[in-house]
Amino acid sequence: MESDPSDKSNPITPKKHDLKDDGDSSPALRSPGANPQEGWVTGHGERNDEDEGKKDQEKIDTSEIAEEKVDVVDPEVCYSLEKALEDIDKLATILSSSNDENDPSEIPEFVDRLMDFVEAEVAGYCTDLGEGKAKWSQDPQVNSFLEIVGRVSKLATVVAPSKCREKFASLINRIGKIQQEALSFLEDEFRVLLDECRPIDLEKEGNVKSKQESTEESDQSIEEGDSFGYTNDIVSGLNKIAKEMISCGYESECCQVYIVTRRNSFEELFNKFGFENISIDDVQKMQWEALEREIVKWIQTFKECASVHFYRELRLAEAVFAGYPSIATHLFYNLTRSMLIHILNFSEAVAMSSKRSAEKLFKFLDMFETLRDMTCTMDRYFKDEDSANQLRTEINTARSRIGEAIVSMFSDLENSIKTDAGKNPVPGGAVHPLTSYTINYLKYASEYKETLEQVFKEHLKIERADSNNRTEFQGENNQDNSEKEPSPFSIQLTRVMDLLDSNLEAKSKLYKDVSLSFIFMMNNGRYILQKVKGSVEINELMGNNWRRKKSSELRQYHKNYQRETWSKVLGCFRDEGLNVHGKVSKPELKERFKTFNAMFEEIHKTQSAWIVKDEQLQSELRVSISAVVIPAYRSFLGRHSHHFTAGRQSEKYVKYQPEDLETYIDELFDGTPATTGRRKQ
Repeated sequence: MESDPSDKSNPITPKKHDLKDDGDSSPALRSPGANPQEGWVTGHGERNDEDEGKKDQEKIDTSEIAEEKVDVVDPEVCYSLEKALEDIDKLATILSSSNDENDPSEIPEFVDRLMDFVEAEVAGYCTDLGEGKAKWSQDPQVNSFLEIVGRVSKLATVVAPSKCREKFASLINRIGKIQQEALSFLEDEFRVLLDECRPIDLEKEGNVKSKQESTEESDQSIEEGDSFGYTNDIVSGLNKIAKEMISCGYESECCQVYIVTRRNSFEELFNKFGFENISIDDVQKMQWEALEREIVKWIQTFKECASVHFYRELRLAEAVFAGYPSIATHLFYNLTRSMLIHILNFSEAVAMSSKRSAEKLFKFLDMFETLRDMTCTMDRYFKDEDSANQLRTEINTARSRIGEAIVSMFSDLENSIKTDAGKNPVPGGAVHPLTSYTINYLKYASEYKETLEQVFKEHLKIERADSNNRTEFQGENNQDNSEKEPSPFSIQLTRVMDLLDSNLEAKSKLYKDVSLSFIFMMNNGRYILQKVKGSVEINELMGNNWRRKKSSELRQYHKNYQRETWSKVLGCFRDEGLNVHGKVSKPELKERFKTFNAMFEEIHKTQSAWIVKDEQLQSELRVSISAVVIPAYRSFLGRHSHHFTAGRQSEKYVKYQPEDLETYIDELFDGTPATTGRRKQ
């Protein structure tokens, strides 16, 4: 039975071939310029012993060999991989030594048999190895396959520049076909193995973050078993293929497959996070609630990519292209920049959104902090300063635009205060909604104190390019040498506070009752002061001068209220005008008590409906009223109550005892209208 040449298990027997005989009994053929001991391989695969013994014999010119004709019948032998590799090396040596004057006149017949064997081997390897996929690097055939691919590529390199291309055309084409088939297979396998390096579940990969904290580990070799989330078998296989493709002149194809596949991997990762590539137009059309959710996804995506996944990509590139550091660095940079631009495009779109408003500030601050913090993380991955600078510039540009949007939001807050000109006063002189909104907004904003300081400092650099003017508040603070010069953000806060004070002053004029306008100013001023004192950040930013000034204003409002409300009441207790000819005028005394009773009852009825929510302020007001009114009333009553006849007359004019007044005063500012009645003694 005849053997099938396509079956690798069957021997491929060499054919008979004729060579011209010049009288020498040696059937072997030496290569021009080669070691005299190394000649063409004979049909039976042995070197000519006679040639090895003639070390001083001259090299045989290939033109002379071409004229020799020697009939040699080679015995059948098995054509092994080892034999094929040996023949490829010798053929490459002969062809690389040829020149115009000394060139083989023909390609020996054994080359066809060699190519048949190699072609069959490559086809068989591609079929067998293609079934292994992820276990590709463990297959025992891999090394043999890579070895034969390397030899064929070496042969192709030798044949390609030959000056006898027409003579070698058939061989060149066949070598090229084999090489193309083998390297195309490697390219496909490279892609398949890269696809196995998929995004990991960080909850199951607890050691990745700890590894990325120290970039010094990045120079460890894959032999140390550090898989950084990928199996060593896969990484080892990728490394072998990459080395072979690069050494065979397929560097660009290898890099192209790598970059495209890893980009696809990141796209898959983005989908896992729910992060989509949203255009500027889409962002402009989105409602804030939807955009806010997208910002949360963006922050998660950026943080995890910068702190974990980019690190893993760096380690993967270094491992796959071990021995080619410049290629690894170049690929990692291109991949990172591509993905980073994808991420930053969203932040650019958000920053350019025309639908800005003050309530969006906090998500913008979160984005700013993410961009700022991730810059330092990204810097650690690049040893090349130029690459680091380029990526840093990309991130800083995006961060600056978010920062300008933040400054703009504070301008929107200022405008909203300026334009809040409602004509309806708040019932009971309570804290105005504008006050609570603004102060709570500033309080929460101050929790981002360091970030906002940075934002406004960067913004101030731009403003100071054409102006060195300082605000009035800066001048005031400079008068106090005990305090530092205010920061740009504290100046901004003071500006907002001043606008709020002006707005509240205007709103207080809406009250017809002047006393109520002072209660309104006290309520709002006290609310502002207490909120500021309750926040470490905003309290520090506003400074001692501002607190002293605000406290002084509150005391003045209090005095103004006392004077406006109770000075007329206290006028009832003066002795002036009571005496007529040295005696107390009883009618005048009666009128004094009637006036006091009416005034007090009206004040109680009105001001018990007024609202003072701050318990301390409420208590301070009641105590101060009692301290002024009750002693004066007790003294007046003690001096003149005996002028009334006990009984109905006394009860008619002396309706309240000092204790009654104290009880009624304690009902003021509760927000509930109350009535007065004579207290039982």
